[in-house]
Amino acid sequence: MPEPVLLVTGSSSGIGLSSAVLAARSGYRVVATMRELGKDGPLRAAATEAGVDLDIRALDVTSADSIASCVEGVLADHGRLDALVNNAGAGYLGTVELSPLDDIRQVMEVNFFGVVAMTKAAMPHLRAAGGRLITVSSVGGAVGQPFNEAYCAAKFAVEGFLESLAPVASAVGVTVAVIEPGPVATEFVNNVSVDVGALFASAGPYEPALQSYINRVMSQFSGENLQTPEQVAELVVEALTAESPSFRIQTSPWAVEFVSTKLNDLDGAAVVEMTSEWLE
Repeated sequence: MPEPVLLVTGSSSGIGLSSAVLAARSGYRVVATMRELGKDGPLRAAATEAGVDLDIRALDVTSADSIASCVEGVLADHGRLDALVNNAGAGYLGTVELSPLDDIRQVMEVNFFGVVAMTKAAMPHLRAAGGRLITVSSVGGAVGQPFNEAYCAAKFAVEGFLESLAPVASAVGVTVAVIEPGPVATEFVNNVSVDVGALFASAGPYEPALQSYINRVMSQFSGENLQTPEQVAELVVEALTAESPSFRIQTSPWAVEFVSTKLNDLDGAAVVEMTSEWLE
């Protein structure tokens, strides 16, 4: 049997990079993609260190032409597509009153419509292979968080989309799973591209709450709950290889506890009380 072919989006750093390398070590022929090929240095270095060969290609998940070109190229060169890991995403920090509507639309375009478009392009081939569709979401896909309205809205949409798709995909032989990391030490936080000083200066009446929230985030991204990309990648690959992976997979005990607050909170009071405390 030929190596199963896996396409990973957002592979230039973090979870995508680690997932691509670990999947290649686990026997997949990995097509690792990123929007800008000029950022492939860390991925190539990690692949060399791991002793694996990756097929690295350009892919912009917000471009229909880029998606079509990439998927067609994979099929032309490898003859099949057995699995897709939707990992590409972008953070955004801000609240709706102060955020340009175009910014909010772009967050949805990358984090939600990018997943939908990639899934649509891959499904005929995953169906033919009886394959896997794995998507990296976030605990923010279950619990809405202050100053993350746009990002959490996109991740909520992703999870609703995939939870609805899962039984339909299963009926035609495709397994769907969602990965929900908590705080992870990746370039994702840096990629939010926020000038915190400028953010405070423009926050107006929201400044005290924003400062409290930022202080909490900084503690979360430096404490014992912080995971490495490699730890999350292990669960991504487990979802690819397990006989019957769970639909929703939290990546740490902290993430399990955090998400369970929402899943057990029928009237929403527990979540709102919890997140309100972050702003005090």
